[in-house]
Amino acid sequence: MGLQNVLIILSIVACLISTSMATPGVATFYTSYTPSACYGDTPEGVMIASAGDAIWNNGAACGKYFTVKCTGPRNPVPHPCTGATVKVKIVDHCPGCPSTLDLSKEAFTKIANPVAGIINIDYW
Repeated sequence: MGLQNVLIILSIVACLISTSMATPGVATFYTSYTPSACYGDTPEGVMIASAGDAIWNNGAACGKYFTVKCTGPRNPVPHPCTGATVKVKIVDHCPGCPSTLDLSKEAFTKIANPVAGIINIDYW
């Protein structure tokens, strides 16, 4: 078995492991990024998210990164997913949100049509 075949097999295994470790959730989006619960008035870019209560953990989620993928619609918008993933940094808390992650509009748009407003996701 050549090195190229070994690398291909390792890539496949890595993909299977990352998706098998994913947690299902729900995502929405927001558009006003500062101030944030974690960083105050300091901007942290646009690939960011607010953590819902399930992730927040009294602020321990601040600064953590999650990779997020749309898995399907939660409303009548058909086929909202782009098939892409996005890596986001937790910068805020979304207390009482209907979602697990409230993504920046830019992050949401990378993985889904923003017209959907709310989507099913996997995150890891």
